[in-house]
Amino acid sequence: MPGARVALVVGDVAGARVALVVGDVVGHGVQASATMGRLRTAVRTLADVDLAPDELLTQLDDLVIKLDREESVDPGGWSSVAGATCLYAVYDPVSGRCSMARAGHPEPVLVRPDGTASHITLPSGPPLGVGGLPFEAVEFEVPERSILALYTDGLIETPGRDIDAALAVLRETLARPSGSLEDTCDAVMAALLPERPDDDIALLLARAGRLDSVHHASWELPADPSVVAQARKHVAAQLVQWGLDDAVFTTELVVSELVTNAIRYGGAPIRLRLIRDSALICEVSDGSSTAPHLRRARIFDEGGRGLLLVASLTECWGTRYGPTGKTIWAEQALPGT
Repeated sequence: MPGARVALVVGDVAGARVALVVGDVVGHGVQASATMGRLRTAVRTLADVDLAPDELLTQLDDLVIKLDREESVDPGGWSSVAGATCLYAVYDPVSGRCSMARAGHPEPVLVRPDGTASHITLPSGPPLGVGGLPFEAVEFEVPERSILALYTDGLIETPGRDIDAALAVLRETLARPSGSLEDTCDAVMAALLPERPDDDIALLLARAGRLDSVHHASWELPADPSVVAQARKHVAAQLVQWGLDDAVFTTELVVSELVTNAIRYGGAPIRLRLIRDSALICEVSDGSSTAPHLRRARIFDEGGRGLLLVASLTECWGTRYGPTGKTIWAEQALPGT
């Protein structure tokens, strides 16, 4: 059944990472397009909250269930939302690792720099709206200059053609050298689509780049209050090396607050990371999953002002959680931009 599809680059998320998403809503007409628009907005919002791919799909699944309850069912018996699928990926150009999870969506293809192409094995997960079943994320390394191909099922499911044969054609076409990603997209469409396709199709290609060591620095810190001064020195020296002298004062304050909070309320291991990309990003990771809260301290309170100070000095800040702890990050505009 024709439906509404979307493929988009959500853009930079915390830590200079990039989020990629492909979605598919079963249905047709204005209703399916409106539903896809709502889900697209939800994905952007959840990506800003910096959720892991499996957690994002869980939240999206709950939203689809709520939408399905709100929307009426057409006379043919088709729900306007049930059957939605999604693939969500987050790529970190510093570590070169990508985390992915899918909800009933086709597996993506990874084309390595040597020209070999293969499908990435991911736990399938149920389609969005089923509820009660978990999603699972897989993390893997992506070699630099590799290509990730995300697509909807309309690209490979054509009446009268075997799906395995279509997947083989997809891999072969993606692996052929081409001048640009646009040329590769055109080649894939020409190889797989009939003159008049029966379904809407989305294809998203992304080439993985890396931030080299010139653009980031990190330090492992002991859980000792005396290390805060040393952390400030590390950051100041790195910023001077990058020619960002004007950012030293503000970044030292941010680092002091974040490292102090990690020592006081978090726990080992504590890691400080500085990234210079389109913005200046400061990250402090610790081994605790305790959530930080921004609040206004009263006059006689001895603490409670750290995150408020960080929020006032930076353009944005947030928290992301991992299997063994959390990372608090803060982003500043580069001086002169």
